[in-house]
Amino acid sequence: MRATIPYVEHKFEEFNRQMFGGKLPHTPIELSHAKTFLGQCVFKKRRSLFGRTEFYDFRLRLNARPDLEEHKLEDVIIHEMIHLYIGIHQLEDTSAHGPLFRKMMDDINKRFGRHVTVSHKSTEASREQMADTRRRWHVVAVVGFHDGRTGIKVLPRIVQRICHYYRSVLSSREVQGVKLYMSNDTFFNRFPNSSALKVHFMDPSVLSEHLTGAERMECDGQTIKRHISS
Repeated sequence: MRATIPYVEHKFEEFNRQMFGGKLPHTPIELSHAKTFLGQCVFKKRRSLFGRTEFYDFRLRLNARPDLEEHKLEDVIIHEMIHLYIGIHQLEDTSAHGPLFRKMMDDINKRFGRHVTVSHKSTEASREQMADTRRRWHVVAVVGFHDGRTGIKVLPRIVQRICHYYRSVLSSREVQGVKLYMSNDTFFNRFPNSSALKVHFMDPSVLSEHLTGAERMECDGQTIKRHISS
């Protein structure tokens, strides 16, 4: 099922009574169609008169894009409610998922038979649903490594940045070669667009399938040449 505001509000009230002793105030619920998260507890920060950091304007944000099993959607809601409880009551933890968060999570899982986790583990199907399906052109760098691995990088469509990435990566002793492609396959929508010197590793056979029909590109100094790949 997909998250809706009425559903999340209903579950929020139910879980608040059942698991949090009714100690959570009414909190605005927002829906998102982002492809990077399933749920978020968002808030603002300010300094008090005595220099202490205070948190306020809390909201729960749920992703309405993926079609999840109901119990998994419930666990996402509970996960964010734990964050909300810690923030609302200005409790201290060592990190976002520090000892206090984990203690509350483990207690809820044990007492109520839940399967809340530190990270939201989406299924392959839900990741596909969260992916942007709009068709648009991407510059894709395919990086081959001497150890046999293959990685890709989706680059900004700016000639200078493409060529800089190409030369920088090719100069690495770990890299065997770099190929550049122009593709409008929606598969590449899921990857961040930047020229940072890192890659996403993947199976070459999967990559080959999504590069079918792509145009090969070559970096020649500060210019780009394009031709249909074979």
